[in-house]
Amino acid sequence: CFIGEVSLNGDVRAINGVLPMVLKARENGIKSVFVPADNAFEASVVDGIEIYGVTSGTQLIDHLCGDAMIEQTPLYTPSEAEYNEILDFSDVKGQQTAKKALEIAAAGGHNALLIGSPGSGKSMLAKRMPSILPQLTFEVSLETTNIHSISGLLNRNTPLITKRPFRSPHHTISSAGLAGGGTIPHPGEISLAHNGLLFLDELAEFDRRTLEIMRQPLEDRQVTISRSAGTITYPCSIMLIGAMNPCQCGYYGHPKRKCTCDKRQVKNYLSKISGPLLDRFDLHIEVAPVEFDDISSEKKEETSLEIRKRVQAARAIQ
Repeated sequence: CFIGEVSLNGDVRAINGVLPMVLKARENGIKSVFVPADNAFEASVVDGIEIYGVTSGTQLIDHLCGDAMIEQTPLYTPSEAEYNEILDFSDVKGQQTAKKALEIAAAGGHNALLIGSPGSGKSMLAKRMPSILPQLTFEVSLETTNIHSISGLLNRNTPLITKRPFRSPHHTISSAGLAGGGTIPHPGEISLAHNGLLFLDELAEFDRRTLEIMRQPLEDRQVTISRSAGTITYPCSIMLIGAMNPCQCGYYGHPKRKCTCDKRQVKNYLSKISGPLLDRFDLHIEVAPVEFDDISSEKKEETSLEIRKRVQAARAIQ
């Protein structure tokens, strides 16, 4: 099987989506695949098939004629995922209730909504969630890498995604950007977060119609995009974490700062999220402002590694 893009001068250029193509080739009983040299490392993730990286048409002709053989790319063996560089829960002072709730969410794969005033640590907590999620199995890693390969988002140095994806789109994102789309349908943010976490900060600021698109994919764990070119279904088994203020000024219910919104404004702000979408958040977590005593405390907070052990144990029982 030959995969690649040939330029006018005979060079073989890299393309997106090599991994799913090689997996399909193996499924169809093909024994060897010739891919662009820049994609060879990505293709080497697949076991049981010979991978050859080609730089030009001339090199391929020499190989097939037996004049100069192309060396086979060795099988890639992933190292265990390192979590050292990921933000750690030990950085968060106080917020024991919110931490416990997020641990429960991670253990059960639940969607969670964080509601609290500005500066209470909602985003800080959410961004540390990947560090407590269970490690990916090889099969799930392949499944996740497939989507990133199609989107052209794979890192050249790490052909296999071994950490759970964390996607955090801005609230100005379009429907196509979130769910997927385009003339040739490509995966959106909910599919790029497959087997990982999608974090929507400032949830009430997202366009309501854009958010409503997520209702069915959250239920079905897949999203179908229909265009004139055809219909494509992408998986989107995700954990959804949302964060929002309780009102427009952000201080409704704050113990020390006075809210400047009237009751109607508070109601209108909270009603930006529809009931059916709110129902898809299994946990609604109130994130209270952090007390000065907690911030100034010298007490060491629990690390993500300790929390992840408990999450992994809970998943193993399930």
